[in-house]
Amino acid sequence: MIRLASSSQTRAQILREAGVEFLQESVDFDEDSIVASSPKSFVYKATLGKYEVNLKVFGCSDFPLLVADTVVSANGKILRKANSVDEAREILLMQSGNSVTITTCMIYQSPKIKIIDISTTEYLFADFDTVELEAYLKGTDWIGKAGACMVEGFCKPYIKSVKGYESTAMGLSLEILKRFII
Repeated sequence: MIRLASSSQTRAQILREAGVEFLQESVDFDEDSIVASSPKSFVYKATLGKYEVNLKVFGCSDFPLLVADTVVSANGKILRKANSVDEAREILLMQSGNSVTITTCMIYQSPKIKIIDISTTEYLFADFDTVELEAYLKGTDWIGKAGACMVEGFCKPYIKSVKGYESTAMGLSLEILKRFII
């Protein structure tokens, strides 16, 4: 059993599908104040901040602690979570027909081991169909997603090529984590 210190339903789904027993509870961390010049720097700072506040509250002696954060980048720009439909549209249009990098950092801490991993998955997307894009934006799946991107959902039919793990792009580098917990 591990403690997933994240409110992400996608991360919970990844763990469930892998057969990992977990409880999900977390303390919020304000990542809006983070200043970073690169996606890796941003995602590391965000994950470290989440780790520190959750470790202080929960520790890791009863259950190992797992925290993670994900960031999307395209055209050299960090694409954060959209705050409105218009912002989500703008962010997704930057990804349409482009190379997109999704970077996930995770920290796993148990009484015996601490793992810090930063992994990336690179996608080349075809141009998004504008009618399908608008239909996606009418829903709520994009809300709370880094770069408003869902490689397992809306973006999936537009993937022309991929380098890396889908789990990394979905928010948790399961292939790395499994080496240490399963």
